[in-house]
Amino acid sequence: MKTQQWPCRNNLRVWRHLHLFNQRQRCLYSFSTTVSRQYRTLESLSDVNLDHFRQTYFIPERPIILPRRHFCTLPAFEKWFYSAPPGLNAAYLRQHGADALVPLELTQAPADTISGTGEPSFRQFHAPLSLFLEWISTAETLESPTTRLYLAQCQLHDLPQTLRNDFPTPELVLQAGKGDIYDTNVWIGYPPTYTPLHRDPNPNLFVQLAGRKVVRLLPPSDGQKVFSSVRHQIGKSAGREATVFRGDEMMQGEERVLLEKAVWDDAADDFAEPSGFEAHLQAGDGIFIPRGWWHSIRGLGESVTASVNWWFR
Repeated sequence: MKTQQWPCRNNLRVWRHLHLFNQRQRCLYSFSTTVSRQYRTLESLSDVNLDHFRQTYFIPERPIILPRRHFCTLPAFEKWFYSAPPGLNAAYLRQHGADALVPLELTQAPADTISGTGEPSFRQFHAPLSLFLEWISTAETLESPTTRLYLAQCQLHDLPQTLRNDFPTPELVLQAGKGDIYDTNVWIGYPPTYTPLHRDPNPNLFVQLAGRKVVRLLPPSDGQKVFSSVRHQIGKSAGREATVFRGDEMMQGEERVLLEKAVWDDAADDFAEPSGFEAHLQAGDGIFIPRGWWHSIRGLGESVTASVNWWFR
């Protein structure tokens, strides 16, 4: 999906919309971290043996959490983030990439937040990294903003070389398969963040850089059933063209509501046997998501949450 170029003269207009969000809206986005009966806790490896990983998980296409905090050696951990108190090193990013155009997702609360009616608005655009840094630095000091900016799927090659150097490609990505890297992306936001149910055409190494996230995964056949059911409820096709990642329909409106309920509403959990997995990730943790496995991701906590992922073959 094409995203809108955001002229610098509009930065001030966007910034003026970044104001406090009431507690009712905050509760709307809250969710439980308790694993439901439908989702089993995904196991984690105790060490990284490339041959074992390749034969047991990569080739058979089975998800797995890599050893906890295995990826803390990435330079971005020390350069992009503070650990105590947790936060984003905006000064470093501003110094080396303030003018870089990055993809942002703007979600604004309904105009009528008192009655709870209406739906949040959503749009995508490109703007200088400095705008996002200004917003997130302020958001970290406020209870909750009505307008949220999410740096979503920012391709590493669009950033200046100094920042790209902070993400050396992990050996697992280079050696588990053919060594082909399809894409590398950075994700940064202030909780709650959300990625709807979708599947990737390539294996995915997803690494948590800061904060916490929870991932729910469904096998290809089960995930397709969930997605098809939702699409049929709204009278639309569940074909390949319907799975455009982070498209408007997936990120707002009826499809988003139904997809989110299907994956995250544990009150509707009446499955006899678990059909999926759940993984809780903290800074330094990484998860392997095989090609074709459906997954949805939510940000947790009270501080900035950030991730990087490699799609590879």
